[in-house]
Amino acid sequence: MFNKVVVANRGAVAARVLRALYEMRIKSVAVYSEADYGAPYLEMANETYAIGAAPARDSYLNQEVLLEVFKRAGVDAMHPGYGFLSENAEFAQRVIDAGVHFIGPSPKWIDAMGHKTRAREIAASHGMPMS
Repeated sequence: MFNKVVVANRGAVAARVLRALYEMRIKSVAVYSEADYGAPYLEMANETYAIGAAPARDSYLNQEVLLEVFKRAGVDAMHPGYGFLSENAEFAQRVIDAGVHFIGPSPKWIDAMGHKTRAREIAASHGMPMS
């Protein structure tokens, strides 16, 4: 089990994950952009960290800032929610390389399933019906 998890998302997505972490008695860290300062989901977290300006590219998509938060907060896992970096195999690998568990598919599967044709071939090779 994890000791402390950073939720690298915002709004309702972050709130759902933070609620689950609370129910599991796992410490949580929420991140927020300038636009999300004071958002209700932040009150659900044990710790919060500002990660940049309102545009997602300057905050939620800024891999360097997120990796720095992992170090500063001393987390052992990261939940990406959905969107943003959740489907980025390179980021998932960087998280793992930083010694933090990526809560989601392995980088291998993110990459494989991110290509429609390859995903279909993989599904077919496992006997999934194709129609």
